[in-house]
Amino acid sequence: MLLAEAANPDWQSVPLIGWSLAEAIRRVADAHLVTQIRNRDAIAARGWVEGEDFTVIDTEDVAGPMYKLGEVLRLGNNRGWTTLMALTSVAYPTFEKRAWKAFAPKIEAGAFDVVHRITPMSPTLNSPMAKLCEGVGVPFLLGPMNGGLAWPKAFNSIRHQEREFASYFRWVYTLGPGYTATRRYATGILCGSTDTLEQLPAWAKDKARLMPENAIDSARFPRRREARDDGPLGLLFVGRLVPYKGVDMLIDAAGSMLADGSATLKVAGDGPERERLETLLEGYVGKERASASFLGRVPHTQVNELMVEADLFVSPAVREFGGGAVLEAMACATPPVYVAHGGPMDIATEDTGFALALTDREGIVTELRELLAELRANRGEVNRKGEAAFERVRSKLTWDRKAEQLIEVYQALGEGRPMPSFFERGR
Repeated sequence: MLLAEAANPDWQSVPLIGWSLAEAIRRVADAHLVTQIRNRDAIAARGWVEGEDFTVIDTEDVAGPMYKLGEVLRLGNNRGWTTLMALTSVAYPTFEKRAWKAFAPKIEAGAFDVVHRITPMSPTLNSPMAKLCEGVGVPFLLGPMNGGLAWPKAFNSIRHQEREFASYFRWVYTLGPGYTATRRYATGILCGSTDTLEQLPAWAKDKARLMPENAIDSARFPRRREARDDGPLGLLFVGRLVPYKGVDMLIDAAGSMLADGSATLKVAGDGPERERLETLLEGYVGKERASASFLGRVPHTQVNELMVEADLFVSPAVREFGGGAVLEAMACATPPVYVAHGGPMDIATEDTGFALALTDREGIVTELRELLAELRANRGEVNRKGEAAFERVRSKLTWDRKAEQLIEVYQALGEGRPMPSFFERGR
């Protein structure tokens, strides 16, 4: 059984991860998806048969009001993620309780070898089914969980801009009885980042393994970047234009190179920071901006084209949980530049990208400026790391490869063996 409250092929972020992983697993295993009713139409449109391939659980009476309240408290600006998760934690247990009621007879009868909770990924959301499955001898796998990444002290002002006031009290969730029970009764725990794994109680770490939650659908990225030895250094950013993404640091670091034409910059995405960022850019290159452009939101189908046209994907985000865009760049043989904090450190390595030390704003801008100047004169290093990034993704980080890894995990849990390990930070 694949338990994924959020699993939707038409959405982004966690719902798309839930769907992509469930779809990949079903290609190699006899699996049944249990999800929330809001995903029904999108899943059925992919040819899945309700009742045979998947089952929906209706929790809109509880989840709907909590989500609407969360949007009000976040002022509809896609910030305050911790606030939304706190409200979701009120509604999510209802999903599992109703799922258990619907499937308890089959689970108790041994119809499922493993119950795997894929989403939600937040470690703040507990699973009542962990104890229930343990009681009937069915392994319960949790994860990949990802969250709780510390806010860098040097960027507390950004923390406030992102309306992450609730994050100061996030630790409170560890005091609840569900926190301990979920981890104690889960047979295995997958963590989407090393940071999340390190947050586990010492007694739970032996049954936990690192497994980044993101992966690549190779069909969505058929083109790869070709090696280039001259011309302006092509820089690309793809993502939401919000404070913690650090696009202002990218512009300040690359400004002089954009002004003299030795570099170009494309920014794909939109958000509340766009007007401020465009004004900042004009200070370096003027209003015509021949060497730089803001593309606004672009369809995901165009991301591959943008990636292969660039030399570097630059993401100076100071608090990135998963680093999905970093992974997409690597899949296109475009090496990423990222801040050494959070999820990107578990996706990229020293051989496949360029890590910036997590210092303060001035330190990151200075290091990035120096790195760009160095790589403008040394394209061989860009080409080498781009090729290594491409190979790493194809060997370890596609959805099909992730499904194969999970089959090995399921087999180990079913046989009472320790889970295999596929990832280590930096390797």
